[in-house]
Amino acid sequence: MAEYPHELVCPVVLRDGAALTIRPIRAEDAEMEQDFIRGLSEHTRYLRFMSTITELPPHKLRDFTDLDYDHHMALVATRRDGEQEIQLGVARYAVGERGDSTDECEFAVTVTDDWQGRGVGTHLMLALIEAARKRGLRRMAGIVLATNQRMLELARKLGFVVGENGESETVRVTLELAPLPEAA
Repeated sequence: MAEYPHELVCPVVLRDGAALTIRPIRAEDAEMEQDFIRGLSEHTRYLRFMSTITELPPHKLRDFTDLDYDHHMALVATRRDGEQEIQLGVARYAVGERGDSTDECEFAVTVTDDWQGRGVGTHLMLALIEAARKRGLRRMAGIVLATNQRMLELARKLGFVVGENGESETVRVTLELAPLPEAA
């Protein structure tokens, strides 16, 4: 298992002046992640999970927080509220989710309703893209509901190409990352 990637921790100031931290998720963040999921509106949960879940089952919560940081990465945007750290969003990727390719990853991003439209998702995705590039991945892709115009707008702004997914309800967005370095 890879060590915690401290180099991915970074402070962020949003355009409205709000100060956040973007950092890799840790196993001990499970309760914070569950609170985050529970706090999402039904609509936002549906856009992310394409289902009506209200919380993550224990095995899925473990999968989302106890990462190897090599094949799975999750970056959380947090802010402090006194002594408590509050999760505002999460962007994650998983390597090889669509077959055996070890140079492609599938991504997902979610921002809590109160913080949508403030730049949190953009900062999370930029940090996730950079982490994927540093990891040597060539392509990042995601499946998005065709009705999720906010996510499609963000994807286009970040350079993703929107294409067909073979299903009328979803589209596939793809970003070509820097090529893998040549073997020495």
